[in-house]
Amino acid sequence: YADTARTSAYLESPMQHASAPVRILALVAALILFTAAGGGAFAVADDYLARDVLPEGSRIAELDVAGMTLDEARTVAAERIAEPLAAPIEVTYGDRTFTLDAASLVSVDVDAMVAEAFSPQKSSALVSRVADRTLGRPAGGAASVDVSIDEAALDLWVASVAEVVDSAPVEATMTVDGDRLVLVPSRAGETVDQTATRQSLLGALRDGSRQIALQINLTQPTVSESGLGPAILVDISERHLLLYERGELAKEYGVAVGTPSHPTPRGDFVITLKRYMPTWSNPGSAWAADMPRTIAPGPSNPLGTRALNLDAPGIRIHGTSADYSIGTAASHGCIRMHRWDVEELYERVEVGTPVYIVR
Repeated sequence: YADTARTSAYLESPMQHASAPVRILALVAALILFTAAGGGAFAVADDYLARDVLPEGSRIAELDVAGMTLDEARTVAAERIAEPLAAPIEVTYGDRTFTLDAASLVSVDVDAMVAEAFSPQKSSALVSRVADRTLGRPAGGAASVDVSIDEAALDLWVASVAEVVDSAPVEATMTVDGDRLVLVPSRAGETVDQTATRQSLLGALRDGSRQIALQINLTQPTVSESGLGPAILVDISERHLLLYERGELAKEYGVAVGTPSHPTPRGDFVITLKRYMPTWSNPGSAWAADMPRTIAPGPSNPLGTRALNLDAPGIRIHGTSADYSIGTAASHGCIRMHRWDVEELYERVEVGTPVYIVR
């Protein structure tokens, strides 16, 4: 009987004789291994499902793309970022507008921006990715706008605008309009500041501004209306001499002009010499054949007390003692004035003053 009992004890399993605590620990360990195996499978499955979903914190510039798939993020970035940057830009100056075709200059790499926003998740460990999603922790990247600009083409466009806008300054001057002088006003020269305009456009192409001001440098004219000197218009048919100052009619004088056989020449002339108490010199013409070679200043001098020589040979604006001739065609081509009128005019004009003789 004793041998039989020993044989039976030898054949029994050790587990059958283990203590209760040991048996409990073994059971817990088994459960933990089972749970871990199941949890790992769950993590792998969850990560697979979220493999192309942008995590919390994913941004492209100011655009929140968290929770979007990669394809959704590409679509949104194209619509919200790329397309607006390709819209035309208006470049304005005064009432003029020039339109830049931004689409021909700008290229936005949407794929690169989405990849940059997704990059942190793609490179992190499985456990970190699962934990981030479970806890809602921001794990996405912040991508800036990836834009390329054809700057050579932009420079050509700015230069083409400059060809249209650039102009030299215009000096104030007077011009003949029928029987009067009219003012041609001064105008500042305009030159496109191509460097500054280019910088403004580069900024707009990057930040989405669709309207900028054309940058202009102004060159002021040398002669403005206020600095415009005197000008004279002689109207032969009306026997009038009109004095203009600073572009406005300042005084009108009656004059005598040349006879039909010795007409006053028409055209544009200038005063070449101012003569105070002039001496008259015989021109050697047939009409002066019986006159002396010279006549000194005085009451009998045909030139009166003042004379303004023009760049037309032998033609002057001068005084006369024959006041009765004023308003008629009585001279040998010169323009005669009352003594007091020519003395006043003498003080108001300078050498170089333009003289326009019309009709």
